[in-house]
Amino acid sequence: MTVEALTDDTRRRRRTKLGIVGAGAVGATLAYAALMRGVAQTVALYDVNTAKVRAEALDLSHGIQFVPMAHVEGSDDVEVLADSDVVVFTAGAKQKPGQSRLDLAESTIGIVRSILPRLVEVAPDAVHVMVTNPVDVVTYAALQISGLPPARLFGSGTVLDSSRLRFLLAEHIGVAAQSVHAYVVGEHGDSELPLWDSASVGSVPLLRWRTPDGAVALDAAARERIAADVVQSAYRVIEGKGATNYAIGLAATRIIEAVLYDEHRILPVSSLLTDYYGIGDVCLSVPAIVHAGGVGDRVEVPMTDAELGGLRASAEAVRATARRFGF
Repeated sequence: MTVEALTDDTRRRRRTKLGIVGAGAVGATLAYAALMRGVAQTVALYDVNTAKVRAEALDLSHGIQFVPMAHVEGSDDVEVLADSDVVVFTAGAKQKPGQSRLDLAESTIGIVRSILPRLVEVAPDAVHVMVTNPVDVVTYAALQISGLPPARLFGSGTVLDSSRLRFLLAEHIGVAAQSVHAYVVGEHGDSELPLWDSASVGSVPLLRWRTPDGAVALDAAARERIAADVVQSAYRVIEGKGATNYAIGLAATRIIEAVLYDEHRILPVSSLLTDYYGIGDVCLSVPAIVHAGGVGDRVEVPMTDAELGGLRASAEAVRATARRFGF
């Protein structure tokens, strides 16, 4: 029986294993979110901090009674991730208040270089999802380091940024966030940009949405403020509590579901582009079809000239950083 022929219930019963590299704030929260949603039957955590990873696995295991049945493992031995269907890489240097994601590149790439080849050995058939920042540069470097096909290694990209955008738009307009359809594309960072022209609320183009008194709901000033809020969101969270973990844990879990359930869901993940509106040789977030094989076709969303120019500028910013580190 093919995966396409399986019912949702059968898919959830199929033995699946989720591997998570890093038991810090993001890794542990991701494991918790995955268990709550019943994503995989085995959730395995790997971290070099033996006491931390074992404690996180034990704490999660103590709550198994209250979530869909699963088994949790934690170890400082990478073999704990053997035969994972999906491996999510969350380990990396911690972003400090005021520090840009690109400033993290050098130390995080070093961590990827030391761990990733071994991950490929123990989980040769896995789809790898990079979550650690700066995710676009790290994803590009990881592809060079691992030699994996671009379909099977990609980054979480702007899935979270798009969720932040939809949340802010929903609050501004006064509808549920689930009714807002809008993407943030480009770098997961300061040069990212929202695609206003293709955004919609229900079936109504976002730029045509009216307030009860008939005024345009999103004028240029409102759009500029919301776009800036999306970029600054992570910095505000980090300043207040030291790390972002809940929203990225949920966003990464949504990506994992798209892979494990072969959903063919369109998500703005960061993947290696070859000729996306003429943009290539860079990992950047654009809407793409995510399925059991990893990341598939990129969706060429209609863009204005200004949006396309912004995407090209974002691509060059990421390329410039990658070149600084020899990629």
